[in-house]
This record gives sequence, structure tokens and C-alpha cells, in this order.
Amino acid sequence: MRNLASALFLTERDAEDEPNAPKVRGRIVTTLPKAKEVRPLVERCITIARRVLPQQDEADRLEPDADRNSPEWREWRNSERWQEWNQAVAPVVAARRRAMKLLGDKQAVAILFDEIAPRFEDRPGGYTRVLRLATPRLGDAGTQAIIEFVGKNDRKQQKSIKPSFDTDDIEDDEIDDDLEDEATSDDDAGDEDSTEPTAEGDADVEDSAADAEDSTDDESTEERKPEGE
Repeated sequence: MRNLASALFLTERDAEDEPNAPKVRGRIVTTLPKAKEVRPLVERCITIARRVLPQQDEADRLEPDADRNSPEWREWRNSERWQEWNQAVAPVVAARRRAMKLLGDKQAVAILFDEIAPRFEDRPGGYTRVLRLATPRLGDAGTQAIIEFVGKNDRKQQKSIKPSFDTDDIEDDEIDDDLEDEATSDDDAGDEDSTEPTAEGDADVEDSAADAEDSTDDESTEERKPEGE
């Protein structure tokens, strides 16, 4: 577990020229049980380093910029500011020793206090996450998982923007074609309405036909009467 936790912290190192550089910084691939087991250890180390950030900032403020063993540094060493710096840096030294006992790697501890802890200064917990992979490990078909630091490789949700269309962007020819199509469709609809017979028109036609038949019947009966009558 110490080696696995140290390996996770060491992925944040500057390894551009190294042959075994990590593919993705802040992420390692291991089995699912190991990822779940090492996660509390990693988060405990980050919490230890994050709690002493105010003391580290105070010690950096009190420490001079002069080189070690220089006249300015010796003057600061014999002043009261050194006593204040010593009291401020004492919790930081104790926290580094505690992290060194948990991890066992000086480079991993330096990366933890210099890079990882300031990143999670305002986060009270939940520094890592475990993601299960669908592809099993070759050889023993073990379930693989990713353990990584949050906040760096997070997916950002973006709201979809509705498209807006302006008439200025459409060409005048397209507008004229659309207007012509609408006019022709309206004319066709009017022709269809005019050709369709109505119920009242049908009744008038039937009545006129019946009157014509009655008049023809009367004329035929008058022709058949004898001349004496």
C-alpha cells in the first residue's frame, strides 16, 4: 500500500525526460480491491499535509531570502525572527515526518506538500476517486480500476445553446422561392375549394330537373287528347 500510494503521488513529478514517464499525471491503473484499499491512505496523507498549510505560509514569510551561512542569514539566525520561524515551522516538520512514516519515499512526500496539498487547500475531503474499468487485466482476468485525484481530469458539463437564425443570413433568392411556393399552394387550395360541390347546389339542381320532367309530362298528355275534346 505504501508503494502504491507513493506511485500515485510520483505521477505528479516532472518526468518529461524520463523513459518511464506516466501517461496521465495524477492517475494510476491497478486492480479494484487495491484501489479501494489504498484510497484511505492517500486521503489521510493529503489531509495531514493540508492542515499545516497556514503554518507553512507563516514560516515562508519569516524566512529570509539570503543564502545559508551568509552574513545576512547568520544575523537572522541570531535574531528573534528565527525563534518565530522555528515555532511556525515546527508543525510542518512534524507533519512531514508523519507522512514520511506512512509513505516511505522522500520525493513522494515533497510532491505531497509542495503540489498536492495546495491544490486541495479549500477542499475538506474526497481528494480521490475510483473508476472501475470494463476491460479485465490480461493474464488473471482481474477487475481493473483507475484511482486518480479529483479536479484535474473532471468532465465539464456544457449547456447546449439553441441555434438562432436571422433573415439577413438567408439569401434573397431563397426567400423569393419560398414566397412563390406559398402562393402556388394557396392558389391550388382555392381551386380545389371552388370545384367541390355543395349540398345546397345539389338540391337546386335536383329541383330544376324535377320541374323540367313535370313540364314535359304535361305537354305529352295534351298532345294525346282527341281533337273533339
